[in-house]
Amino acid sequence: MIAEQVQADARLLWDYHQMGHALRPCSVAIGLGSHDLGVADTAVELFKRGLVPLLLFTGATSPTSRGRMPRGEAVHYRERALELGVPSSAVLVEPNARNTGENIRFSRQVLEDADVTVSSALLVSKPYEERRAYATACKLWPAVEFVSASTPMTFEQYVESIQDVRLVIDMLVGALQRLLIYPAQGFMISQSVPPDVMDAYERLCREGFTSRLIAAGSSAR
Repeated sequence: MIAEQVQADARLLWDYHQMGHALRPCSVAIGLGSHDLGVADTAVELFKRGLVPLLLFTGATSPTSRGRMPRGEAVHYRERALELGVPSSAVLVEPNARNTGENIRFSRQVLEDADVTVSSALLVSKPYEERRAYATACKLWPAVEFVSASTPMTFEQYVESIQDVRLVIDMLVGALQRLLIYPAQGFMISQSVPPDVMDAYERLCREGFTSRLIAAGSSAR
């Protein structure tokens, strides 16, 4: 059982991690690789709504995705998009990125190699990765205007989809830690963290939701 205070704190972090951007037409949608095929589904929905003419999926594998996506996250995302009716000519793949920074840098190179002019991009990620993806992209590709997007769902709905509330809270805590420490390391722009969100983060750390935290001095992204 998860205490009510823990759940309330987790919801605060969940809400903060989502940018609340209004969706609008962009040059491309970049789907950030993960274990969650919902990212591909949402990218396809945006394509079918006419918001983008092109999808780019980026990602190799990770410990959390290797079992589900042995051919690589971006490859599985592409296969999902084709299953859902997107023409192959409208899907690019970047299969090598292993962290958010590489997602952005390698995607930029793929698009440049394909002679795609990019002035704006829809960043499609897991719901709790919206802010991290946005902050990273703004740092590494400042000439482009980024709009964050994810599958619309509540904290409770996401927990139900994952079936592991402790893991979800650990991921929320880990994502916030990176927002706090990565700007000083040059990995992303700085984001203001409201005091109530910071208090919730610190309480969750004290409660032991720390499996996704990175050690001091680590360069993992």
